[in-house]
Amino acid sequence: MRALSKQLIQKWPEAVWRLGQRAWVPFSRDTASQLRLPLSGACRAGTVYLVGAGSGDVELLTLKAARLLMQADAVVYDRLVGDDVLALIPPGTERYYVGKARGHHSVPQTEIGELIVSLAQAGKSVVRLKGGDPGVFGRMGEELEALANASLPAEIVPGITAASAAAAGMGIPLTDRSHAQQVRFITAQLCREGGMPDWSSLARQDETLVFYMGLSKVAAICHGLRQAGLPDTWPIMLVANASQPEQHSLVGTLSDMPARLAAEPLPSPCLIMVGSVVSMVTNSPAATVAQALSSPDT
Repeated sequence: MRALSKQLIQKWPEAVWRLGQRAWVPFSRDTASQLRLPLSGACRAGTVYLVGAGSGDVELLTLKAARLLMQADAVVYDRLVGDDVLALIPPGTERYYVGKARGHHSVPQTEIGELIVSLAQAGKSVVRLKGGDPGVFGRMGEELEALANASLPAEIVPGITAASAAAAGMGIPLTDRSHAQQVRFITAQLCREGGMPDWSSLARQDETLVFYMGLSKVAAICHGLRQAGLPDTWPIMLVANASQPEQHSLVGTLSDMPARLAAEPLPSPCLIMVGSVVSMVTNSPAATVAQALSSPDT
């Protein structure tokens, strides 16, 4: 009993202090505005920052990306960067739009490389802002090569890629011990003439497949995977505008998805997810919320 009493005596001052802190909160003046995020550093002149803008939701932007946007001399940005993210750029910052749409490249990739090189050579700090993560189908390698050839420093700031945003928005994991032990990211845009995915290697039931930039190739993807051995009833999901207010999704099977998409077309950008994890959507509270938000009656 003596030992217990001694412990209580030692701890009561801390308990009283904590109680006092909680009691003071309602009387403090705008507590939230007094919080300070631990941001430090500055854009370096002549340096190019390859920054991921994430999936479109400004609150999913990294703290480092937000800081760089507010500090850079120039921002070179893509089509898929959200307006709320662009709103973080101060009025005096130089802006260069180099967005690409399907079937139309407003600025060729070589010219984008030349632009960021020329801006950095002029002594400016440059943010090259890309949708999602710059290292996932973002042609970052070509821009890194252009900067390396000009002996210019570069720094990579990763962002939340569309696969993560789409899965989170629908309330499901990309991997799960009961469904998928691995995940594979695939570009549906064939980079070489006559190129064709290795369907036999993709037709596995122990992994999640995520196809980027494949809205026009849904029928070909479904056909290829079925021909390679996946069952007609294998789950597939399409998610357009992942993590944004206008997010919309279609869930079906490899056999019926082409018809579903024809009956209810989705806009680009759209992600295609194939795998057993998709079957978890119907039981997900997050998916119910996402579907409610995307409903025209909401």
